[in-house]
Amino acid sequence: MVGHVEWVQFARVSHIPRAGEIVHASEPFAEPAGGGAVAAVQLARLAGASLLMTALGDDEHGRSSQTRLQQLGVDVHAATLAQPTRRAVTLVDDARERTITTFGARLQPSGGDRQIGWDALGRVDAIYFTAGDLDALRIARAAARVLVASPRALDALGHEVRIDALVLSADDEVERSELHRARDEADVVVLTEGARGGSYRRADGERGSWAAAPLPGEPVDSYGCGDSFAAGLTYGLGAGLALDDALALAARCGAFCLTGRGPYGRQLSRADLCGDGLLEQLIKDRSPG
Repeated sequence: MVGHVEWVQFARVSHIPRAGEIVHASEPFAEPAGGGAVAAVQLARLAGASLLMTALGDDEHGRSSQTRLQQLGVDVHAATLAQPTRRAVTLVDDARERTITTFGARLQPSGGDRQIGWDALGRVDAIYFTAGDLDALRIARAAARVLVASPRALDALGHEVRIDALVLSADDEVERSELHRARDEADVVVLTEGARGGSYRRADGERGSWAAAPLPGEPVDSYGCGDSFAAGLTYGLGAGLALDDALALAARCGAFCLTGRGPYGRQLSRADLCGDGLLEQLIKDRSPG
């Protein structure tokens, strides 16, 4: 995992406040989150361990993020920057939809920063890339057999670095607007549509779609569903699954996340897959990471 981390304060509200309205929030808690953190934890739960290359501020939020992510099974390699760790507030309403407000600049890893220890990557089956500069993307490409990216990694995309899959939300205006940067560099573009499933298009023009996975429980919180999906897709492709099978696995990751509180309340795990005929042999044969 190469990407960003944010320290996020979560809370529940009956509805998102209108202009001038005061709404009481309940059940507050805080976690390191953002696309890089959530995907790294999902990868760790599927593979047994994961490695996150990132950047954090030299502050309490940065130190707390590293400690918590390590507790969740992630080996964090972070550059410590003079800027503050980005913070965010996420409100989840009674419809289980989340609204996010961020504070501060997004910190991202640089391929030229020796603090990160890029050599730790070695050779890996798959990397998911959400943030970093062009040098970081080139390092990821050289290290990974499969490279999946988010269009939000806008500083790195558009420089003729081949990407195996570009994954984004069809409902996210920012991600759709940045799609042009790497559309021609991606072997396949994957667009998620939540409960409607999603669709994909290969570079050769072939199109396909998938259905949303059944929920394993009552919906609780949509935060992290898209990042968990992307991590599941990365894991599946890295494990050698065909695209349709990797998408089915990714959809299950998104469905599981929807039924948990916050990004880590419930993510699909290695144990959940023990009875899955599709992945049973692959999981048995592959070591963590």
